[in-house]
Amino acid sequence: MNILWGALALVLVVEGLGPMLFPKQWRQMVTELSQQPDSQLRRIGGCLVVIGGVLAYHLLA
Repeated sequence: MNILWGALALVLVVEGLGPMLFPKQWRQMVTELSQQPDSQLRRIGGCLVVIGGVLAYHLLA
């Protein structure tokens, strides 16, 4: 269970780097993403889930 909390903590750190270091570019990216159709966002989200799952499998197995 500690591995899960550690992974969540790393996700929060990585997600916070964009708005902290590049707030204008991050805001522009979020604005552009919000204008994408739902199908495109699902595809992007699915790819990120698969990549994250594969990386977690290789790093933790």
